[in-house]
Amino acid sequence: MRQSFVKNISRVLLCGIVLAGPMGCSDFLDEKDPSNLTPDSFYSIPDHAEAALAAVYADLRFMGGGAGIFSANWQLLEALTGTSTTETAQNSDLNNLYSLVHDGNTVHVVNYWNGLYRVIANANQVLDKVPAITPMNDAQKAKILGEARFLRASAYFTAVRLWGDIPLITTPQTATTDQFSPTRAPQEDVYKLIVDDLVAAEAAGLPWMDVSGRANLAAVKTQLAKVYLTMAGFPLSKGASHYKLAADKAFEVITYANANPGTINLFTNYRDVHSETTENRLEHLFMIQYNTVVAGNPMENFYPNFKPVTFNGPGGTGSSVPTPAFYKSYEAGDLRAKDQDGYFYTSYFTNGNGAPFELGAPYVFKHFNQTSAGRSGVAGTRQNNLNVPQIRYAETLLIYAEAQNEVGGPTQAAYDAMKRIRDRATLTTPALGTFSQASFREAVWRERWKELSYEQITWFDMLRLRKVYNETTNGFDNFVGHINLSSNQPLQQKHLLLPIPTQELLNNPNLKTQNPGYN
Repeated sequence: MRQSFVKNISRVLLCGIVLAGPMGCSDFLDEKDPSNLTPDSFYSIPDHAEAALAAVYADLRFMGGGAGIFSANWQLLEALTGTSTTETAQNSDLNNLYSLVHDGNTVHVVNYWNGLYRVIANANQVLDKVPAITPMNDAQKAKILGEARFLRASAYFTAVRLWGDIPLITTPQTATTDQFSPTRAPQEDVYKLIVDDLVAAEAAGLPWMDVSGRANLAAVKTQLAKVYLTMAGFPLSKGASHYKLAADKAFEVITYANANPGTINLFTNYRDVHSETTENRLEHLFMIQYNTVVAGNPMENFYPNFKPVTFNGPGGTGSSVPTPAFYKSYEAGDLRAKDQDGYFYTSYFTNGNGAPFELGAPYVFKHFNQTSAGRSGVAGTRQNNLNVPQIRYAETLLIYAEAQNEVGGPTQAAYDAMKRIRDRATLTTPALGTFSQASFREAVWRERWKELSYEQITWFDMLRLRKVYNETTNGFDNFVGHINLSSNQPLQQKHLLLPIPTQELLNNPNLKTQNPGYN
């Protein structure tokens, strides 16, 4: 994604002033200052459309925003899963998430609501204003609108899974518009918009991949497959029809990838998952873009607390670290659990590039930027420009494997998709004939837990499946009653939804009641 000086387009749109008055008889003095922008005058040339779209992309970075001391917004979707815990325990809101006692005042909950609706609002501006820009190349216009639809759909997809019935706003709003104080729309209506947006984005002429980081066809199709997979499960429970839709859509990406393995594929090693040199390429179908010129990578809460793993020496926060039980649940020989070769590390180099030392516990390596922090004998750049993965081809394969199995049991193609994930992990996969539909289902779920951990995906799997991986039994518990080993607290029925932020309920009486179980 190209960087833009327009970081928050809404401010630009709201800050225009037109100077008027008796300034004399000259036509020159009667002309309007072109720098004084309003929503109508801003959207007048193609560059304005590009800048407005760039602002929507920039808004995605809300997930990396601060949520108090030693915490960031993204931890909302990790702390609840039970696969991570904290070494610092100095942030009360984060502690409440780990302890499953969060409420409508928890800052992460508030920030996610505000962040998602900011993405939606600015995407609505693009979709409302760009069609009228003339002259503008039709292909460029279609592409911009397709990207905006993908971004709006993705924001609504996150929001509807977190809160259930939510306000459905599709046009720009002011204090005088009907939807300024919106009611909550049924989830079915929200999902209809999501599907419609993604189908429109599919037809927008996007390239299969885009190394600039903008939305692409592979990302759109995988996101649509994931939406169908979610709709097949809870709470909509659409079942077989939507499992088939999910399988077919994911298979479109797999078919293209098989024919173009140099464009879409799995990385041959796990370090490429978190390397600056591979961003927006091959396995990374879509990422949130980070660069220290604008905003540096926000995942450093994964650094261990006061251990010298980077150029900064003893530091870090350790506010998100793997639970020992989850780390130990990886199969023997699984490369994903091998120190520095997979998604974890148990040793590193003093100050990033010095003498090796043991950390005394496992930490998340998946977001560790060795270019920035340093590696053996090579000093770090001190500039953490690593992007944050949102959609990887590994997930496309697992979506297909799960959905195809639900359609008619474990087929060879579904088996092959899951096996590719296990092959890279250097694991032996039992023969296809040894699986029943039920055992294959759980095998795919396990791979989702192990492959996609710490990418803000696991919580959504727990919600749609109403199942949670049990690290001790290697099986799956019902969601309600499962004990999160991060806090030894059971999940309750109310945890299937987040609370509506308290201030939103106070500001907008049309939202009416709080989600069940929250005060």
